[in-house]
Amino acid sequence: MQQIWVTKHGAPHVLKQEESPDPIPRNGELRIRVESAGVSFKDLEARMGRWGQYPNPPFVPGFEVAGTVDIVGQGVPDFQEGDPVFALTHFGGYTDTICVPYYQVFKRIQWMPIQDAAALPFNYLTAYMLVRVYGSVQSGDKVLIHNAGGGVGSAAVDICRIMGAEIFGTASPEKFDFLRGKGVQHLIDYRNFDYERAVKDLAGKNGVNVILDSLGGIHWPKNGRLLSKTGRYVFYGMQSSIRGQTFSRMPHWRNLVMTPIYNLIQLTKENRSISGGDMLSLMKEPHLYQAWMKQIITWYDEALFRPNVDKTFLLSEAEKAHHYLHERKNNGKVVLLVNDEQT
Repeated sequence: MQQIWVTKHGAPHVLKQEESPDPIPRNGELRIRVESAGVSFKDLEARMGRWGQYPNPPFVPGFEVAGTVDIVGQGVPDFQEGDPVFALTHFGGYTDTICVPYYQVFKRIQWMPIQDAAALPFNYLTAYMLVRVYGSVQSGDKVLIHNAGGGVGSAAVDICRIMGAEIFGTASPEKFDFLRGKGVQHLIDYRNFDYERAVKDLAGKNGVNVILDSLGGIHWPKNGRLLSKTGRYVFYGMQSSIRGQTFSRMPHWRNLVMTPIYNLIQLTKENRSISGGDMLSLMKEPHLYQAWMKQIITWYDEALFRPNVDKTFLLSEAEKAHHYLHERKNNGKVVLLVNDEQT
């Protein structure tokens, strides 16, 4: 099999393609012949060496794949060889063959494009968790989504639109047309304007009901001032500490220092809630996310949304894909294709 390895921490050039023997599924696993793999911002963080739930090099990045089952391990229910599937992977997704615990695998609708399938697992499960589980978004809620044009952000936009929310999105101006097409009513150019003032002008004195924050650090107090009574602040990343294509401790420490500390009494008086979500920590909790994915697949089947696959690269072009994400050019998802016949 062909795999892309992070050979050491650093810029995208540390990604190298290597050939390894095909894996053999263990008890409770399926082997998937991969046709496409999703690329996420967490892949970039892992490659750069940011602290967190990331292994030390060498390792194969990637948290989601789509393809076809070719071997069913012992003790696996409800799957058979030839099933079209997509799956969550706890690393290892940049490959043409992978073994995955069956509870992380989902059957793919036969007519679902392979690019869409690779765009669903990690981003849409994360977005569902943020919007429905922690954010409890209801029809009419005002929701502020930071980095609305990114992979998780655009997935959250889809789910908020389905729920009937009023959506406020921060993004660069070149992504505005894309986000208007997805149903974002209020767009804020965070590069050239103070989004706090803009959201206050648009949302009114009561602020917004839900904030989905992938920025963290210095943005905590600004977002806190935008949150309404009974509002829900959902934190899922600290992208503001990323500078360039390599990890620097200084901006990371600066953002950690600027992160406020809350206590229960303070939150009680303010009638607000703060929560945090991370799909990596839930990989072994299928009783939670399998029901979420069932709903996501139903929405897809009913044509209530389609993931926007902004650009595809070959598996061998993973370095280019990482450069593309670093440049914040993507409207939605970036996907790796295993062979050029799929491009």
